[in-house]
Amino acid sequence: MAEILLLNKINVYYGKMRALRDVSITVHEGEIVSIVGANGAGKSTLLKAISGLLPVREGSVMFRTEDITNRKTETLAGLGISLVPEGREIFTDLTTEDNLLLGAACHLRRIRRPELTARFESVFSIFPRLKERRKQLGGTLSGGEQQMLAVGRALMSNPSLLLLDEPSMGLAPFIVREIFAVIKKLHQEGTSILLIEQNVKSALEVAHRGYVLQNGQVVLDDDSSRLLENRDVQRMYLGEESG
Repeated sequence: MAEILLLNKINVYYGKMRALRDVSITVHEGEIVSIVGANGAGKSTLLKAISGLLPVREGSVMFRTEDITNRKTETLAGLGISLVPEGREIFTDLTTEDNLLLGAACHLRRIRRPELTARFESVFSIFPRLKERRKQLGGTLSGGEQQMLAVGRALMSNPSLLLLDEPSMGLAPFIVREIFAVIKKLHQEGTSILLIEQNVKSALEVAHRGYVLQNGQVVLDDDSSRLLENRDVQRMYLGEESG
């Protein structure tokens, strides 16, 4: 499979503190790849570096054959990369519909009304509740609905690579199951996905491959099924004792 995303030994700093150390990660076309690790391991920092929200000081980020290191977030959206940020970051004083429209902002000059309507309908087919609440202010939605809105907003740019940062955080278990069902559906429809998720078991069960991040470094990578069976992963992240 061809690579859609390649990180080559990237280093990211907060001031003088190095948050990511020589991190190399690959996502192939049509893959779901999960990045797992404890709080503070550098998972969200990684997605921010890919999406242009934090500068990469050394190393490179490649999207297909193009070097996108330190490109602006809006430029990346135009290329086909969308981020669903940790904490959702929806606009609470805008309607559901207007929040979604902002997701397509990078394409508004290029797409015609029928295409824009089709994108809305595609999101509404995935999240019917958003259609029911299209005129509601984002701040009046439940936590689960806000997470749906954050994902839907990212999908409005019709991405080929979706970056998901802790999509299950703070959600009730039945909403978490719904979000992971959507991740599977998006993959089946051809979207490549890089998933950051603290729920290690769910993340690895939905993914093809995984990387374990610890103190800003990749300490382990393998097929997801093998990571789930790995004694160290079980002990450190799944609450299971090795026999």
